Amino acid sequence: MSRILFADHDFPDIDLERGIFAAAGVGIVTAQCRTEADVIAAAQDCRGILLQYAPITEGVVAALPALGIVSRIGAGFDTVDTAACEAHGVWVANCPDYGVGEVATHALALALASLRNVVRHHDDVRAGKWHYLSAGTMQRPAELTLGIVGLGRIGKRMAHVSRNVFKRVVAHDPLLIDGDFPAYVERAATLAELAGLADVVSLHVPLDATTRGMINRDFFAAARRGLTLVNTARGAVVELPDLLAALDAGILRGVALDVLPTEPVPRDLPLLADPRAILTPHAAFYSVEAERELRRKAARNIVTWFRTGRPDYPVVKGTRRP
Repeated sequence: MSRILFADHDFPDIDLERGIFAAAGVGIVTAQCRTEADVIAAAQDCRGILLQYAPITEGVVAALPALGIVSRIGAGFDTVDTAACEAHGVWVANCPDYGVGEVATHALALALASLRNVVRHHDDVRAGKWHYLSAGTMQRPAELTLGIVGLGRIGKRMAHVSRNVFKRVVAHDPLLIDGDFPAYVERAATLAELAGLADVVSLHVPLDATTRGMINRDFFAAARRGLTLVNTARGAVVELPDLLAALDAGILRGVALDVLPTEPVPRDLPLLADPRAILTPHAAFYSVEAERELRRKAARNIVTWFRTGRPDYPVVKGTRRP
């Protein structure tokens, strides 16, 4: 019987995956790999790796000649060295189309919670304060401009669910032609132009060499004073020291972050004590339905590869066969 490694997960159980692989006649080895060495040790003789956060490096794929496919439980795949996988003929797959609505509505919820001082008012009431100005002033969202960075599946959904909330929706995405922009979304030619137009900016880009650290001091220098920043994409898209400096300078009115460069967040992170910050634990993707869809599709990528020689959602086209 062929085997795969379930390299790591944070789910209460993996009954769903066990059922999918058992029905396909594929054995499963489980682990909680945190390092390259962990993956290599656990994946010996395994044909596939199903992972959530485990690192898939050049060292991993070089050490595992039987490995044919890596499937990420998620849309992003920044913990996978795709160049190394391609060089060794290993397929890489992901789940790009699950949880689109969940992430977009979470981003909108974060934006409105920040704009409407929801968390600060809640904390004030619990502390015995009762006044509509206790958390400061606020503006009417219908008079504000929403800026979206990245107009893929989630960015487009964010624009759709937000267009009747904000006065304008403006987006920056250099990978799209004008015809791919919805009619109700204006185009910003540059990131700096978007920063200068928007009162709220929501990030919806993958993490790669072109997006890592793209929200930095240059972005904040171009931004309108009083900006609200929302990030449900990847933490490393934002240069955290520059964000903290922008908060201290008053450029940022508030931040609402579902992702951070280090997760879980360090207990000494200044944002934890800043009332202008709202933090959620990388939860934007989640609903009961979205989690089931995600896990099913990630597992099915491997099952389909065993059956047909290619996964349902390839990121890297490999050459290794089942």
